Amino acid sequence: MENMAHSKKIKSALVSVFYKDNLEPVIKKLHDLGVVLYSTGGTQTFIEKLNIPVVAVESLTSFPEILGGRVKTLHPKIFGGILGRRELQSDVAQMEQHEIPNIDLVIVDLYPFEETVSKGASEEDIIEKIDIGGISLIRAAAKNFNDVIIVSSRNDYSSLLSLLRKKKWFVRY
Repeated sequence: MENMAHSKKIKSALVSVFYKDNLEPVIKKLHDLGVVLYSTGGTQTFIEKLNIPVVAVESLTSFPEILGGRVKTLHPKIFGGILGRRELQSDVAQMEQHEIPNIDLVIVDLYPFEETVSKGASEEDIIEKIDIGGISLIRAAAKNFNDVIIVSSRNDYSSLLSLLRKKKWFVRY
């Protein structure tokens, strides 16, 4: 079922997750494979503590995280890197013109909204757990499924790690 003729190498990844458990082996493997990592806030700190190079999203976008962390990844350089169609010359030209790097892998999960509600949190805390950026990243990666792989749950880290170890980095079925 796998056809390596349709495989693509992951060269860059955006990693921005709430839950970091079981993320370390994935990050280490991506680093071993020479994948450029982009990240935000707590995930960036997590990667830095592993002594693995990581590019802060705000370095890529030249725009700081704002509004108390509500706006981090919502930027054309992030979404252009995910949505850019690698086979469409006009997209490639625009990405070059605006210095937008391809983002081949998106590892993102959503804030724990249901968990926060079930714990009886305050309305303010509940509202802050409504994820905007995460769901937007997931949808962008899904829209460009020909060029981008999305991992949206920590439950899928082991499957991703297995593919990375087999060097089946991005296989279309």
